[in-house]
Amino acid sequence: MTGRDDAADGGAAVTGRDEAAELAAALGEPQWQAPRVRPLDRRLAVDQDSVERGLASLVLTIIELLRQLMERQALRRVDLGDLTEEQVERIGTTLMALEEQMTHLREHFGLSPEDLNLDLGPLGPLLPTD
Repeated sequence: MTGRDDAADGGAAVTGRDEAAELAAALGEPQWQAPRVRPLDRRLAVDQDSVERGLASLVLTIIELLRQLMERQALRRVDLGDLTEEQVERIGTTLMALEEQMTHLREHFGLSPEDLNLDLGPLGPLLPTD
């Protein structure tokens, strides 16, 4: 070991000193022991259903945001007139199918459309409410 290594670990590795135990003895406390670390699942009461619902809500919120952004972009392109009738029809059919699937997934997880709209505080809701 170099002198730099000794400084990095406080010299405990070289001297074998247990500074925490020495401090506890100097204060007249019983022998100090490091606290036992318990697994996270024992410290937190984790309900699998609420975790699943929360994760589903987060994922569906992101998907709904992307769906709405794609819908707005498609409407802009339709308004600009740079899409053929076939493309407009295909985009409309795809967006309707996606909206139906989102409705099915929300119902499966027991979520309402309002559950997917995160409140961003002073910025307002994540998704438009129109």
